[in-house]
Amino acid sequence: MSPSVTEHALPPRPHHRLTEDGRPLREVLSYSRRGSRFTPRQAAGWAAHAADWFVPDEDVDDPAFSWAEVFGREAPLVVEIGCGVGEATAALAAARPDVDVLAFEVWKPGVADTLGRVGEAGARNVRLCSVDAVWSLRHLLAPGSISEVWTFFPDPWHKTRHHKRRLVSPEVAALVADRLVPGGRWRLATDWAEYAEHIRAVLDDEPRLTGGVVERWEDRPVTRFERKGIQAGRHITDLCYRRGAP
Repeated sequence: MSPSVTEHALPPRPHHRLTEDGRPLREVLSYSRRGSRFTPRQAAGWAAHAADWFVPDEDVDDPAFSWAEVFGREAPLVVEIGCGVGEATAALAAARPDVDVLAFEVWKPGVADTLGRVGEAGARNVRLCSVDAVWSLRHLLAPGSISEVWTFFPDPWHKTRHHKRRLVSPEVAALVADRLVPGGRWRLATDWAEYAEHIRAVLDDEPRLTGGVVERWEDRPVTRFERKGIQAGRHITDLCYRRGAP
């Protein structure tokens, strides 16, 4: 089955939805959009690779949009939700030239950084997209079309009043389970113990997923962000859940 689902008009993307009287709709999202100023390194990465590897937001609105055309081939698809500055993305993609890696990141300087790192790693199998990842999973990717999902160090939204903004929720767990191929994995990592427990509780309740806390995935590089967590005295928890048979 094609990984794209765009045969009909798509609903508005987050940040494009309006109330009945035309005002921007306030939405609960798992991220906040930050600044857009590039460093010289980021500007260089964007200039060198954005035209080839970045998917403009408006492209996904085309009814003929296809991830196979974006990648230029049919291959097992890995989706990364929140690639940050791409340290893990570049290393993991370069080591897996037989898969396509679709990395979602709403922070444009992070996208630019990732483009540069992917180029330096010699990977040609990564595409970056800044459209909301959950919206994209729901509307741009077909059931049973993803071989693996990576979610490394998502924002823990550790204040109680912000828990509703956490990416890992029953709704998203059900969506990911539906999009994974049978046997497909959802790999996660967090440096917040309470969020690790939250992830376990949510994913353990999704009947199509089985798994839990695992040993650190040795292929995942230690990133600058992870080192900061360790230096702050926080324990790193890796989790892996597998989609069962349909």
